[in-house]
Parts: sequence; C-alpha cells; structure tokens
Amino acid sequence: MDLARVTDAVDQGWSRVRDTPGYLSEREARFIMTALALAPAEGANIEIGSFKGRSTVGLGTVARMLELDPVHAIDPHTSPSSTDPDLHGAVTSYDEFIAHIERTGSSTHVVPHRAFSHDVAATWNGPIRFLWIDGDHTYAGAHADVEMFKPFLADGAVVAMHDVLGTFEGSLRVFVEDLLESDEFGPAGFSGSIGWAQYRPRDGHALGHRMRRRLLAIPARRLIPVAESGRNLAGWNKYVYKFWRPLAPHGDVNAQRLARRLRT
Repeated sequence: MDLARVTDAVDQGWSRVRDTPGYLSEREARFIMTALALAPAEGANIEIGSFKGRSTVGLGTVARMLELDPVHAIDPHTSPSSTDPDLHGAVTSYDEFIAHIERTGSSTHVVPHRAFSHDVAATWNGPIRFLWIDGDHTYAGAHADVEMFKPFLADGAVVAMHDVLGTFEGSLRVFVEDLLESDEFGPAGFSGSIGWAQYRPRDGHALGHRMRRRLLAIPARRLIPVAESGRNLAGWNKYVYKFWRPLAPHGDVNAQRLARRLRT
C-alpha cells in the first residue's frame, strides 16, 4: 500500500471524524484508520460498536478512498446498555448514526448491521482482515466478541480494542489474557487507550513476538485492579494508574513503522 495514499486517506478521514460525536480521540481515530489501511490480509472489515458513527465515519472514508472492502458496522443501537453512553432519554442512536455516515459520504463503504454481535457472528462465514472491538466492555461481552470472530481472522489480520488502557476492567483483561498471552498473535501495541495485535498463527510463538507481548502485558496487568475497583482514578488508584500507564507505550501512530511491523 502506497503510504502517501494512506496518509492522505487518514487525513481526510479525520477531517470527517472530528465533526462526528463520540468518544474516540484523534490519536485513536488515526490509529484505527491506519491499521485498517495497512492490514496485510484479505477479507472483510468489521466494527463492533458504532454508537453515532464517529469511528465508522473514519473507517468508511479510508475504505472508500483506498478501494477496500466496506466496513460492516455492528450495533443494535439500543439504550440503555450497561457499558454504552447514555442517550439521555432516547431509545436508539441509529438515526443519528445513519445521518452521520451519509453526511460524510461514508455510507457507500459502510454496511450497517442493526443487531448484536452474537447475532451477526452466528451467520458469518467469510475471512476478516480488520476487527475493531468497541462494543460491550464487560469481561463477558469483550471476551465473547474476540472468541466469536477469531475463527474467521485471516493470517495477518489486525484486531484492535478500544478502552483497554482505561477504567474498563473487562476490555483490559480480555486484551491481556486473550491477545497478549496468546501465541496466535504476533506484533502488538497500544495507541491512546487502544490495544491492538496482529493475528499470526504461524509464527506468533516466535521468541521475539512472545517476549514483546509479555513486556506489554506487565504494565497492562498492573492496571487491572485499578479498573476492577470501580473507584475510577481517585486516591491510590490515581497514583497506580499514573505510574504504570506510561510504561505501556501508547503514542501516536507512525504509518511507516506500523507497516514494517505488520508485514507477514
């Protein structure tokens, strides 16, 4: 993939993302758009958890500009939900979601699935090259999303999970236990609160991959009790968080460096 085209597509994507409501930072948005562009595998692009379309708009823009397969956006768009943002009395985010992807020109490369992820997984039958998980942040929900779609991951696919380096214990535990501790994954890292890993069942067990994943897991594991306590970042939790989170490198994405790491 031409990195100049990738950079231009990501810039165009961010220009649309920043005007779309949601909870994705610029660093995080640029990372998932770049990862979508550079994933060296064939197959579908899947988003679990769309809300009002902030991440969908960026992913759809990049998919359109780089002539990639469309993004399958999975979300029941119901409220209230245990780990979803409050809609302040509204019962669905679907109408706003559709309005945002249409306003930004992303709708041509977005396939909405107004359903729960387990409903879509039950009938899914094709390879996946990029999997973005930002749905149910409970342990059971995040673990199910990984387990249901992992059998379809193509060799070289990228899996990214939101709110891993935050205060959601479920997402954090799943990323550490199901991705960083699994020899089915190779290169891995963080960007903002996102945790990501590349599916590499052939060589994920290689010493270099295994050691780097274990080093990443050390600070991430120390953050689990902070998230598990339910006290957010108050008192002692704040000091623990401020000590360990910087030890999990989570800076801006560099397209050239990411492309090198993702090569199979």
